Amino acid sequence: MEKVLVTGTTGYIGLHCVAQLLQAGYSVKGSLRSKEREPEVRNALSKVVNAENRFEICELDLMNDSGWDEAVSGCDYVMHVASPLLDREPIDENEIIRPAHEGLIRALKSSVKNKIKRFVMTSSFSAVGYGHAKNVFDESHWTDTTQKIGAYNKSKAIAEKAMWNYLDGLNEDEKIEAVAINPTLVIGASLSNDIGTSNVFLQRMLDGSYPIVPKVHFGYVTVKDTAKAHIAAMTHPDANGKRFILAERCMWLNEVNKILRKHGYKKAPVLQAPNILMKFLALFSNEASAIAGFVGKTKFTNSENAKKILNFNFENIEVGILEIAQQLETLGVIKK
Repeated sequence: MEKVLVTGTTGYIGLHCVAQLLQAGYSVKGSLRSKEREPEVRNALSKVVNAENRFEICELDLMNDSGWDEAVSGCDYVMHVASPLLDREPIDENEIIRPAHEGLIRALKSSVKNKIKRFVMTSSFSAVGYGHAKNVFDESHWTDTTQKIGAYNKSKAIAEKAMWNYLDGLNEDEKIEAVAINPTLVIGASLSNDIGTSNVFLQRMLDGSYPIVPKVHFGYVTVKDTAKAHIAAMTHPDANGKRFILAERCMWLNEVNKILRKHGYKKAPVLQAPNILMKFLALFSNEASAIAGFVGKTKFTNSENAKKILNFNFENIEVGILEIAQQLETLGVIKK
């Protein structure tokens, strides 16, 4: 039975990756920053899969060398999902850039040392489509980190480039296979009560926090498809060395809210805020500042690598949108 190390097991995407790997018959070693959260993880997994005898926990810290070699030892694959994600723009961008970059290098070095079959990095569309005047993107594009693009977007671009550069610098006998998964905005129900930072913005649309919606345009993909793509790229013979953008469709945020309102979530705003208002609010709010540079700009992608190489058929994003809305309602966070 092949074994996969998944870093960031408590995370929104990481937990889905673990569940799908177990469902597919793999043995999984999941990393946590603290084993205190192990019961939470096992409880979440028990609702969707029998993890008995095929799931173990280890402790790893993105900013600490301890334990990485031991964690990777005995594994056939490494799925590096762990990366810092904040729901605000940090005062110091290195608060998010350093752990993203240094954690990636720690995971990669140990993977090379243990000669794993393939290293799968959870990157992001953030490493592809920011800091440019263009509005249509594919896997050949890279975010321009010299522009004012937000710390998170910058951290993902720096970390992914570090992976490819590190591997390019190895001798041929040292090299291992690697892929990068670059999802757009990930939507859908969490396996735990931790809904994930990527769903928080949607929560605020649903709980009446905002009377109007910023005019922002994103790609969207379900969390189930995001995990599915990680596993497909981990083993597909033609995936090595490739990046895979994931987007079922691209749309304005008020289009997402129209879907929600159609299904009874009437607090979701559809009136768009003037772009000048968002730029003004950015002077006083870190949250508004994080998106101010993107208002009014379209970002399209066609996910060609996923479709052509992995033969990927995307789940309708409306499924994911409604699943997270229903979960938030069940948790008592929102009401219709």
